[in-house]
Amino acid sequence: MNKQNWPRILVRLPVETKRFLELETQKNASSLNSEIVRCIRHRMEELGRSTHSVQGKG
Repeated sequence: MNKQNWPRILVRLPVETKRFLELETQKNASSLNSEIVRCIRHRMEELGRSTHSVQGKG
């Protein structure tokens, strides 16, 4: 599945969370979407869940 076909969601964020993500985008020269995905994947790793074990669910 190419990126254009990936599911899209609308997320409401607290102002301080959005500010944090914006600072991370500047620091890492990345997009807001990339930082959100990076944060989620980091949390998944902390919980011992791989991205492969949950694909196709949801």
